[in-house]
Amino acid sequence: MSEKRQGLIHVYTGEGKGKTTAAMGLALRAAGHGWRTYIGQFMKGQDYGELHAAPLLGTDDRGRPLLTIEQYGKPSFIHVDEASEEDVRLAQEGLARAQQAMCSGNYAIVVLDEINVALYFKLITVQDVLELIDGKPPEVELVLTGRRVPDEILDRADYVTVMQEIRHPYQRGILARKGIEN
Repeated sequence: MSEKRQGLIHVYTGEGKGKTTAAMGLALRAAGHGWRTYIGQFMKGQDYGELHAAPLLGTDDRGRPLLTIEQYGKPSFIHVDEASEEDVRLAQEGLARAQQAMCSGNYAIVVLDEINVALYFKLITVQDVLELIDGKPPEVELVLTGRRVPDEILDRADYVTVMQEIRHPYQRGILARKGIEN
């Protein structure tokens, strides 16, 4: 990153749709300025549209991808009372990888997608995330998404956006649609 920026901390949370989408929108905006974004997706190993879109954003002036996405999860959904040792291992390895990316000097923005859910599922600890926040380089923008964010993390955030669900097609039996929810 060539210019100095003041990096702040964002939290996108709540029961409504749009937390990951908001983070992706920020990454898209940053790409328009030639800034690189790293997105670590916790508890996700499924095929989402953003995985296919990321390479389409192109590269920076040094040939590096503007958007890098890594997933830290199995290709299946887990429930809070069914988290396995493998789920814990994948989340902890993901947190270490995200911290490495954040401190590398290669990214203007680092997104920890669904990290709040990983906390709720006890795959990682609040203390681990607070230490990551404390180690954030001053110029890196850090985004944490997911429902049920702990108060300790809310207290550290500069931006807090709560997505409120008023209505969702799932309530009428409409499942996730390609290109819209996945």
